[in-house]
Amino acid sequence: MRINKKVISDLEKCYSIAPLLYQGRRHLLVAAEKHAPCCMFDEDGNLEQTVWTEPGGVMSMVQVPGSEGVFLATHKFYSPNDSKEAKIVIAVPGEDGTWEIRTLAELPHVHRFDILTRNGKNYLIACTLKSGHGYKDDWSMPGKVYAAVLPEDLSGFQEDSQLELTVIKDGMLKNHGYYKIQEEESEACIISCEDGVYRFQPPASTEEPWEIETLIQDPCSDAVLLDLDLDGEKELVTISPFHGNTVVIYKKAAGTYQKVYSYEQADFAHAIWGGSLLGKASVIIGHRKGNRNLLLFTYNKVNGQYEVTVLDQDCGPANVFKYDYDGKEILISTNREINEVAMYTFEE
Repeated sequence: MRINKKVISDLEKCYSIAPLLYQGRRHLLVAAEKHAPCCMFDEDGNLEQTVWTEPGGVMSMVQVPGSEGVFLATHKFYSPNDSKEAKIVIAVPGEDGTWEIRTLAELPHVHRFDILTRNGKNYLIACTLKSGHGYKDDWSMPGKVYAAVLPEDLSGFQEDSQLELTVIKDGMLKNHGYYKIQEEESEACIISCEDGVYRFQPPASTEEPWEIETLIQDPCSDAVLLDLDLDGEKELVTISPFHGNTVVIYKKAAGTYQKVYSYEQADFAHAIWGGSLLGKASVIIGHRKGNRNLLLFTYNKVNGQYEVTVLDQDCGPANVFKYDYDGKEILISTNREINEVAMYTFEE
């Protein structure tokens, strides 16, 4: 495997990444955790536009399905101790190249959110890291998971007319991890917190409750489901505990997930992605302290072992996003600890 790295931006405290289908092609949004811009790049990594210059605090971004470049984003989540004013905003592109930014919902401490679709209905799901705090590093008020049917027309939402959200699960201590997965019936997601890892699926109809399943009860910061060893059963790959140093792989046996592998040298592990890389089932994880490496986890069929490969060193990734473009396989990584947005191109 050959890797070509290109630095496409020196965005300070770069953090969030999202694809955006707009004007007939895919673009890449990259935004910052602190007071810094949200930038839009083309698939070659060229800067096209600055969507906003502030306020930053962007933990998540996601396009509204079927829209022409409209996306949602978190604003003002600057850290676990500075997120009381966090909210979800709507970004709408204008014909003159400017962007209109409006409030969809004020939601203190909102960290991750997404849009999931089932039976033609779009649902907003939003996760708060905590529900409040009285002092620095106060975790006495656990986070929650909120949801709402997302209307097709978002034009009426603004500061004084916001989307109403409903709590679908509470008691989520250090409610940090989110990952979308594709199920046979619909989209679903995995949410990770100190109390374990849960699978959430939207209801079959708007009158029914969300389907929530407990996968494990070990403390986790993030997780992804992927069939690494290609035996037909997806492994659960986790970062443990909250902002922890251990990558754990679980396999399902007799209906429960059992630990089969652990890697304990990923201090402050944070970035996570799972999918196919050069035709092989892969999980990529980046960690933000210690060696601050970008790591690749795969399964070796010959020796029956899970393996780890270092893709990059001393980069400190916060998030990663992988896509295929023009016959190439590309990974974008927000290397937050060195203020570097990097493009990695992989070849056999």
